Amino acid sequence: MPLSKTTRDKLLTVSTATLCTALFKRGFRNQMIQGVLPLGNAVPMVGEAFTLRYMPAREDRNPVSVFQNPEHPQRKAVEDCPEGAVMVIDSRKDPRAASAGSILVTRMMVRGCAGVVTDGGFRDSPEIAEMDFPAYHARPSAPTNLTIHEAIGINEPIGCGDAPVFPGDIIVGDGEGVVVIPAEIADEIADETVEMTVFEDFVTEQVQAGKSIIGLYPATNDETKADFAAWRAKTGR
Repeated sequence: MPLSKTTRDKLLTVSTATLCTALFKRGFRNQMIQGVLPLGNAVPMVGEAFTLRYMPAREDRNPVSVFQNPEHPQRKAVEDCPEGAVMVIDSRKDPRAASAGSILVTRMMVRGCAGVVTDGGFRDSPEIAEMDFPAYHARPSAPTNLTIHEAIGINEPIGCGDAPVFPGDIIVGDGEGVVVIPAEIADEIADETVEMTVFEDFVTEQVQAGKSIIGLYPATNDETKADFAAWRAKTGR
């Protein structure tokens, strides 16, 4: 089922930490993409996964002239990634060569994509960091992808930073990183994490006011539950 605007808007308000907790409750332990951080300001990111997969490059197949082919998978993926989707790139956790650079990332931004993630690296990273576009990578990487990687698969199941990513999964990014939500549970995860965030905001206020976390977080006593209900009524949340 396509990602609804309602669910997208909810997911933009919750943290990857809260999402990981909700996923863990359902038995999902490996949904955080490991080793990636945002370039520049961490603009919140939500969108359906559109994937690109790299394999180890073989020299005879990857001269610079391959970019002249309009069907080259890297170029084609950039042009095919749907509006509102997040490009997720499996670069084999190898940032020795770039997954993409500022021109391709700019093209995705102009086309209305929601962001881009790689477990490798981006070249032109200072320019990408200045863009108002969510981009996540392992570290800067100047060499062209052709020196290490061959783009080989578009919109197929991949691994990115050890997380399984299927086309259409929901990708959420914030200042801590990127989490992958299986598409079929995205609506319920969004609903639950919005409620979790409300409670965590209440808890934060209580802790700042001097309250002990015992019985408060988690809410294991009746006083906490009553205080939370009163707080919600007062704040309209």
